[in-house]
Amino acid sequence: MKARQLFLLSVMLLAACTTAPTATSQPESQPTSTPEATETETTIAATEETAPTPRPTLGPDEWMTLPIVPEVTDTAREIYARGLAMGRDPTHFSKVGDCQTNTGFYLVDFDTESAYSLGEYAYLQDTIDYYEGSFSRTSLAMRDGYNVAAILTPLRADPKKCEKGENPIACEFRLHNPSIAIISLETNFNDRPADDYGKYMRQIIEYSIEQGVVPILATKGDNVEGDNSINAEIAEIAVEYDIPLWNLWAALQPLPNQGHDTDLNDGFHLSFSRNFFDKPKNMLSGWPWRNLTALQALDVVRRGLQEK
Repeated sequence: MKARQLFLLSVMLLAACTTAPTATSQPESQPTSTPEATETETTIAATEETAPTPRPTLGPDEWMTLPIVPEVTDTAREIYARGLAMGRDPTHFSKVGDCQTNTGFYLVDFDTESAYSLGEYAYLQDTIDYYEGSFSRTSLAMRDGYNVAAILTPLRADPKKCEKGENPIACEFRLHNPSIAIISLETNFNDRPADDYGKYMRQIIEYSIEQGVVPILATKGDNVEGDNSINAEIAEIAVEYDIPLWNLWAALQPLPNQGHDTDLNDGFHLSFSRNFFDKPKNMLSGWPWRNLTALQALDVVRRGLQEK
């Protein structure tokens, strides 16, 4: 917890002590003049910095009961405001993920008017219009086979579009300049435990926060690890960093086979129907619910971040 506190403190200090750079520049430090602290003031400051603050935690299965659609916190608003000062585009969001993100099934239809119908969710059209172009964009931070480590690995970046030494998420943030990133990484690697997943995911979250990009962190729809430990870790990270959580897992549970394809029967791939939310038969499949709830999460976050 102490490491996270120091990280967030450093981010806030950076925001207070830097000018607003352009989207492609680095913030420049401003010279400051501060009075010399007295011994008493130094002691008080040191005590305040090292005083432990209780870390929010979740019970073992509490993540299962968390809302599908997130709430927007003051922390997220602070990240967003600092991102705008850094030159982030409020009308852009980026997708960060693996094969279930890098697919024409995920959000892409919302950039084509005839490819979806909202039905009772017509209020979401404002958000579709607001982020036009981001839904169908081929993000540089999504690819089949990506996992939490790959997102941070320069060797996995697109060599034709990314700069030397740039990892996939840094490349995507530089080129698309988003204010929000929807992060959905559903697979771990080499059967490693959830702690390893969390170690890399925390680096992704911290990088996003440093860059003034609000992360929307998604739980995954599957339980291929067998004990739901990765979803528990994802939810814990969202609580730890006070960022929006999109609980996709909860949205899928009422569906036949929990929204997974019965032909493949692998417990990972979602069942498919087109995004016509006014057709009850379509809404028995997993993909329409993944797209609908992702859009709802984006809508809630957009509105919450823009509140005065």
